[in-house]
Amino acid sequence: MCNSLIPAAYRAAGSDAAAGTGRAGQDFPPAPEPLPVPVMDNHTHLDFPNGDRPVAIAAALDAAEAVGVQGAVQVGCDLESSRFTVQAVDLDSRLLGAVALHPNDAPDYARRGELEEALAEIEQLAAHPRIRAIGETGLDFFRTEGEGLAHQRYSFRRHIDIAKRLNLTLQIHDRDAHDDVVQVLREEGAPERVVFHCFSGDEELARICNAAGWNMSFAGTLTFKNAKNLRAALAVADPDLVLVETDAPFLTPHPHRGRPNASYMVPYTVRAMAELTGTDLAGLCTRIGENTVRAYGSWT
Repeated sequence: MCNSLIPAAYRAAGSDAAAGTGRAGQDFPPAPEPLPVPVMDNHTHLDFPNGDRPVAIAAALDAAEAVGVQGAVQVGCDLESSRFTVQAVDLDSRLLGAVALHPNDAPDYARRGELEEALAEIEQLAAHPRIRAIGETGLDFFRTEGEGLAHQRYSFRRHIDIAKRLNLTLQIHDRDAHDDVVQVLREEGAPERVVFHCFSGDEELARICNAAGWNMSFAGTLTFKNAKNLRAALAVADPDLVLVETDAPFLTPHPHRGRPNASYMVPYTVRAMAELTGTDLAGLCTRIGENTVRAYGSWT
């Protein structure tokens, strides 16, 4: 790989700076061709280190901005990462934030008798003016079972309540739990703005989101060969509800699946979206940018 194609922020990170390696010693992919119109990465985790070194926030955002990704939403999954998020949004104006307890973490807080205290702190952190979402929260039936599911449901309902009372966007983690997530949203009454992070449903869920006005955020998974359900969902998704994300450092898009992900990788997914929908790339970027600002507010 030509080092000049790797953003400097990632050449310098990880266990092998000369090779540009990152998490687990893997090479970071080359930078894509810049987008014609800027977009935002509406879900990333800058608190995850590259190899054994922390991410340099400004450098990572510089790398993204160089290819037309002009901002990002830094997302918390527990108290530690949510506290990090509040600090990060104060460091760089290209970041907005989301704070929450991930559905797989909520049962751990509950078992330690700390769930109520943790939820109270999440609400306090969410009062920061650059925290624009409660997330990622939701349901995950892949990694949690038994009594942990009851704690997930309770935590999800409490996060919905916080989002509604603070007038914040709700950013949902939904893994193998589509029907139950929709049921809870309907029972509780969804906040005004809802984002299905890393949309993993099919055409049926996309139509439900269309009817409810819920945003669908597509990640690199859309480009995977086995993702026929996602491509079918994108085909029927209301274009005014479509967002894009990385979920970095995970879910790196094709053709670099399995290597570390970062916000500068967004253009790979956006170009796939344009190709799959037969949409003009610049027009799609403009719409995604407008949709993202409607979901989270202005970055400025």
